[in-house]
Amino acid sequence: MNPINQGSDVPHRLGKDEIDRRRHENESVLKQTPRSLWYYSWRRMKRNKLAMLGLGITFALILIAAGASFLAPFDPNSQVLEYSTEPSGFHGNILISKSEANPNQTIPIPIAECRVQGNRVIYTTSEGRDKSIALSRLAGNSEKDWHKTPTYYLGTDRYGRDVLSRLMYGARISLTVAFFAELCSLFIGVLIGSIAGFYRGVTDDVFMWFTNVVWSIPSLLLIIAISIALGLGMWQTIFAIGITEWVDMARIVRGQFFTLRETEYVEATKALGLSNKRTIFRHILPNSLGPIIVIATAGFANAIIYEASLSFLGLGVQPPTSTWGQMIHDGYGFIAAGSNWGLTLYPALAIMIAVFAFNLFGDGLRDAFDPKLKR
Repeated sequence: MNPINQGSDVPHRLGKDEIDRRRHENESVLKQTPRSLWYYSWRRMKRNKLAMLGLGITFALILIAAGASFLAPFDPNSQVLEYSTEPSGFHGNILISKSEANPNQTIPIPIAECRVQGNRVIYTTSEGRDKSIALSRLAGNSEKDWHKTPTYYLGTDRYGRDVLSRLMYGARISLTVAFFAELCSLFIGVLIGSIAGFYRGVTDDVFMWFTNVVWSIPSLLLIIAISIALGLGMWQTIFAIGITEWVDMARIVRGQFFTLRETEYVEATKALGLSNKRTIFRHILPNSLGPIIVIATAGFANAIIYEASLSFLGLGVQPPTSTWGQMIHDGYGFIAAGSNWGLTLYPALAIMIAVFAFNLFGDGLRDAFDPKLKR
């Protein structure tokens, strides 16, 4: 049989339903709207369960940090010295009185029990002594306002401050420092990497020499040195971390520019007479956003660790502002004593969970932006 005739008989052996189905599939493919890289990256991202777990934890941390003022059960700096180093789940019993120096401030008074007698409240202190206070000096108009029985779900520190509230406010500090430090790092790294990768030659040699010098210095030591030189505080910490952690970003951006500089659309911008500035920031840089986002996400985790390290050493955000590193510093001495492990364990777990979430999310982004992945 002639092979040409044999091939021509294949469509006749297909049923009408099968032919219609294939025609419909072909028409559907032709009618599909072209999608961007971000669309297909998000589809790959959703199939990565670990990456979505990291994204979910990250989103939860952001919500806790943003809503700490509403979610935290106590003021993170409110001290009740009588409740020093209480265990998790401790139930308190306090009266809330107005401050004589500032009527807008309140002072908690820990008690064992109380009763109203006329225009005064008779209460027994935790030491067993009977005292009284005028109703006019208590905050609020009813007993629900000035008599509280709070629960310290994660216990208290050595100053009687609620550990859970300080953890929530500590998340705000850690994420704020990481965000602005990474913005600073992103700006410096992208600027140096794009200029070095686009112009090459002597410009590339000079920028990469400077980058290698910074890279050769241990990051934490450089951050400590800059923090000491600038002074102590949150913005000094942000600046110290930001101007140190740009090296990886610069090297990645430089490599991307080396590759994209030789593409046809970049050659077309030169033929059209576009300026180098427009070519860099309007055409090459947007096509490098995938790796930049991945590196920036990983940089968040590093910034959280560096901020906690500086706070632990007393060189970062200063007390009484709540930070995870400072909480570990305040509580690590209790580990040697064999008591109140939670004062160190809880902030350490918070740092671990935050870093773990950002790393999972960063790994997922790296896989999602890889066009070679089929699954």
